[in-house]
Amino acid sequence: MYLNCHTYYSLRYGTIKPEQLLAIASENGLQTLALTDINSTSACLDFARLSSKYKIKPVLGIDFRNGAQQQFILIAKNNKGFQNINDYLSGFLHDSELKIPETAPQLEDVFVIYPYIHKKIYALKENEFLGIKPQDLNHLKFSKWNLLRNKLVVLQTVSFQNKKDFNTHRLLRAIDNNTLLSKLPKSEQGQETDKMLPYQELCTTYDEFPELLNNTAHILDKCHVDFDFSQENPNNQRCYTHNEALDFRLLKKLTYDGLHYRYKNPDERVFSRIEKELSIIEQKDFVSYFLINWKILKYARSKNYFYVGRGSGANSIVAYLLRITDVDPIELDLYFERFINVFRQNPPDFDLDFSWRDRDDITNFIFTRFKNTALIAVYNTFKFKASVRELGKVFGLPKSEMDMLTRGKYNVNQLDQLSQLVIKYSTYIQGFPNYLGIHAGGILISEKPIHYYGATFMPPKGYATTQFDMVVAEDIGLYKFDILSQRGLGKIKEATEIVAYNHPEKSPIDIHDIKRFKEDGRIKNLLRNAKAIGCFYVESPAMRMLMKKLQVDNYLGLVAASSVIRPGVAKSGMMREYILRYRDPERVKNAPKVLLDIMPETFGVMVYQEDVIKVAHYFGGLTLGEADMLRRGMSGKFRSRDEFMKVKQQFFDNCKNSGKPDALVEDIWRQIESFAGYAFAKGHSASYAVESYQSLFLKAYFPLEYMVATINNFGGFYSTELYVHEARMHGGIIEAPCINRSFTQTVIHGKTIYLGFMFLQSFESKTIKRIVKERNENGSFLSMDNFIERVPISIEQISILIKINAFRFTGSNKRELLWEAHLKISKHAVQEHVITLFKTERVHYKTPELPSTALENAFDEIELLGFPLCNPFHLLENHSVNQLRAKHLESLEGKMITIEGYLITTKNTRTSNGKIMHFGNFLDRDGDFVDTVHFPPVAARFPFRGKGIYSITGKVMIEFDCVTIEVERMERLSVIEDPRYSASPYSNPHTAVANEERFGGGIIPKITSKSKTQSIQTTI
Repeated sequence: MYLNCHTYYSLRYGTIKPEQLLAIASENGLQTLALTDINSTSACLDFARLSSKYKIKPVLGIDFRNGAQQQFILIAKNNKGFQNINDYLSGFLHDSELKIPETAPQLEDVFVIYPYIHKKIYALKENEFLGIKPQDLNHLKFSKWNLLRNKLVVLQTVSFQNKKDFNTHRLLRAIDNNTLLSKLPKSEQGQETDKMLPYQELCTTYDEFPELLNNTAHILDKCHVDFDFSQENPNNQRCYTHNEALDFRLLKKLTYDGLHYRYKNPDERVFSRIEKELSIIEQKDFVSYFLINWKILKYARSKNYFYVGRGSGANSIVAYLLRITDVDPIELDLYFERFINVFRQNPPDFDLDFSWRDRDDITNFIFTRFKNTALIAVYNTFKFKASVRELGKVFGLPKSEMDMLTRGKYNVNQLDQLSQLVIKYSTYIQGFPNYLGIHAGGILISEKPIHYYGATFMPPKGYATTQFDMVVAEDIGLYKFDILSQRGLGKIKEATEIVAYNHPEKSPIDIHDIKRFKEDGRIKNLLRNAKAIGCFYVESPAMRMLMKKLQVDNYLGLVAASSVIRPGVAKSGMMREYILRYRDPERVKNAPKVLLDIMPETFGVMVYQEDVIKVAHYFGGLTLGEADMLRRGMSGKFRSRDEFMKVKQQFFDNCKNSGKPDALVEDIWRQIESFAGYAFAKGHSASYAVESYQSLFLKAYFPLEYMVATINNFGGFYSTELYVHEARMHGGIIEAPCINRSFTQTVIHGKTIYLGFMFLQSFESKTIKRIVKERNENGSFLSMDNFIERVPISIEQISILIKINAFRFTGSNKRELLWEAHLKISKHAVQEHVITLFKTERVHYKTPELPSTALENAFDEIELLGFPLCNPFHLLENHSVNQLRAKHLESLEGKMITIEGYLITTKNTRTSNGKIMHFGNFLDRDGDFVDTVHFPPVAARFPFRGKGIYSITGKVMIEFDCVTIEVERMERLSVIEDPRYSASPYSNPHTAVANEERFGGGIIPKITSKSKTQSIQTTI
C-alpha cells in the first residue's frame, strides 16, 4: 500500500536506513513495498537484495522533485521500466541547469503517480494516477475526481520512523538550505505524518474509498523488478570480440606470444602453469576481463605511459605474459589459488597504477573504447566533528562554541540546551550519507547498459558515475577495473627524460630491466643501508628502519619487507618474530614444524594473504572454497565480517578433530584474525617491489636527476623540501628561481638545480607562462628594465621575483630593485604590451643604497618557498656549541645524551591502553637522520611545538642495528627575530656582520609552511 518510501539516500531529507525500512515494513504486516528515494537510486539494489530476508516483494521507483517540491513519482513495472526511469533521471543529474517539469514523460513499462493538488487540472494517461494523501480525503469528497476513483491511489509518504526522525529531517533540510532552523520554510520540509502505519490502520484510514486501496494493490501487483544476486555469473562485459570462443583463442594466442618477451628458455613448469590457468580462466568466464585489461595496457604502451599492474592478479602467469603485470609467478612461487580457483565467483583483481599525469587519458580511452562504462560512487557520510559545525550553524551557535564542541573539551551536563542538541543530533546523523563522491579508481564496464542497474550523475570530472558504491556493484556481479594514479610512476618517467637531456650519452635507459636491477651492487647497498629517500614504498621512516633491521639487499627480502610492515603482521606480534627468525636461523627451529612446512620461505610466519589461506587450508582443514570466503572476509571492504566468522567454527572443529593442541590453534587463529583488512597478497608486494627497484636504480645512478623528478612530482612520503635537502646531500647546487634559467618546474644543468617558479607562494601560473614564452621567443632578459618592457606583470608579482632574487644575474641589490619596480610599474590592471612604432623611453631613477643581507634572504626564502636555502641551524638565536651528531650515536648505546635535531616528521600512535605516544624523525646539523621515541609520559610533558630545531635529551637505544633515542626531555630552540621587520640585529653593524658569518652551505630540511607571510618563529 506504500508507493512513496524514502531512505536516508534521499540525501539531506530521509532518515531511515534501507534495511531498517524493510524491517519496519515487516513489523507492520506488509508484503510489498515500493522504494522511491528522491532523485536517487543509491539504495535500490541493496533494497532489492535484502528484501527476501524480510519476505517482502520489492518495487522500485524514483520520487522526482525540485528541492523539496514533489513533481511526480515514477514506478517501474519491470526491469526495462526501471532502466527507462534511470535514463530519464540521469538526464537531469548530468545537467544541473535542467529542472524537473510538472508533467511526467511517457515511458514504457512505467507507472506515474502525481501528488493530488486541490483544484489543479490533470489530464491523466492510461499509466498515470493521482496520489491521495490522508489529509486530502475531505477535499476529495467534493472533487470531480471522487467520480473517477479508478485513477486514484493511496499516497502515504514514508520518510521518518518517529518524532526524533522528523526533527532530524528538519535539521538536514536546514543544512541543505544553509539556513537557521528557525528560518526554514515549511515548503522545504516534509510532514510529521510522513511515516509508516500498520497495514490495517492504513486500510481503516481509506475505508470510505476502497477503490484507492484496490488500485494501489493492483499497481504493486503489476510490478516485478528482479535482479540476480547469486554472483554465479559476472555482469561485466561478457565478450571482448563479441564471440566467446574467439575471445579464448585470442587470449591463448596472446599468452603464448608473450613467452619470448618474458622467458628465454621456458621449461615445463611454465607451460603446465599456462595451461592450468587458461583452463580455469575459461571455465570461470573471466576471459574478457583479461582481454579488456590487456587492451587498456596495450594502449598505455602505445602512448609510452608507465604503469604497474598489481593486486592478486600478479599471481597469474597469463597476466605476466600479457604484460598486465611485471611479476614472474614462477620465480616467486606465487600461490595461484589466491588469484583464481574454481570456487571463486568474482573475477581476479588487477590494480593498474598510472602516472598522475597519464591517468585521465587512460580513463578517456576506456570510456571511448567500451560501450557501457561508468565510474563508481562512494558515499561521503556525515562525520561527527563536521556535523557539529553544520548543526551549530543551524542552531545559530557562535564559532567559539562550535570550536569548543568539536574539540570535545566539554562536560555534556554543563552544556546549554542548544549545545546538547547539537551533540545529540550530530551523534545521530553520524554515518548518514551526505553526498556522493567518486571512487579513487573504480570503473565499471558492463554487459548491460549501466542504467539497467541505476541512474548515473555527472561530477566535475566529466564521466558518468553510478549512484551506488563498489560493494553494491559486487553484490550484483559488477566488478570494477581499478585505474589508479600515483606520483611514483610520474617520478620514474620524468627522471628518465631528465637523464636524456642532462646525460644524453647515458640515454635511453631500459627502466624495465628488472632482472639486472636485482643483481646490481649499488642498489643492494642502498637497500642494506636504508638510503632510499625518494624511492617508492621504501623511503618512510618505518620502512627505512625495517630494511635496516632485516638487512635487506635482495628482491625477495624486499617483497617480504613490504608486506611485513603492514598492520596485520605488526598487530599479530609476528613482525618482530619474523625479524628475529630472519636474523637468527637457530631461532627458526623453535617455530611449529607444521607452520614451517607450510611457509618455509617466511620461516613459519604468516606474512602474505596467501599464507593465511595456506594455513587455513592445510592447518585448519578448510576447503579452498571456505578459504576463499575467509579471504573475502579479510579484505576489509565488505559490509560485515559475516563471511569471516562463518568459517571460524569450522576451523576450530577441524583442528580439534585432527588432535591439534588448543593453545596452538588459538594462537594461529589470533594471527589470522589480525590480518583482516590489512594483509597484502604476495603478488601485490612483488609488484610494489618492482617499482621500488626502478626508483632505486635511478637513485643509485642518477640521484640528482631523480631528485629533480621527485621534486616536480611533489615528492612522496615527505615534502618537497626534504628532497631538495637530499639533492644537496648528493652534491647538487641548489639555486633559487631565476628569470633566465628557471621554468615552471625545477630543472637541472650539470649539477646545478634551479627551483621551478611553481614553488613560489602566490606566484601566478599565467605570469610563469608569459615569462617562459617571451624568453623562448626572444631570448634571455638583459636587465629588470628589459624584463618589464617585455613581460606584462603586476607590482605584486614582480615583487615576488625580486624578493626571491630572481634578478641576481644583474648584480643589483634586490632592495634597490624593489624601489625601482614600485616606481616603474603601474598599480593599474596588467595589460598585454602593444607593439608601437616608437619605443617609449623609460625614466631612470636614482635610488639610495639599500643593502640586503644573506639573513634577510633566508627569511624571504622561507616566506616564498617555505624553507631557507641556507643551513637552518644558522638561524638559531643562540649559536650552538653542541658537537654531537647522528654518526656518533652508535658508540653511545645506553648513554644519556643531548643532541639537536631539525624536525622532519612525526607519527602519532596509541599504546595498548589507549595513551598517545609519538615517533619523531629529525635531521642533525650534518643532514643525517635522528630517530626518536616519545612514550606517553614524555609525550604529554614535552609535546612537539611545530617545525623547528629541538634540543633532545634521552637514552640511546640500539636494536637490530637501528639506533633510536628514547626521549626524556625535549624543547624547541629559539630562532633569531625576523630582520626584515626589526632594527635588531642590524642596528649594530658588528652584530650584522657576525650574523652574516653564520652562513655557509648546509642542509635544507623540511618546512611545510603554506602561509604567504609569517614569522620565522612559526616555521622553523
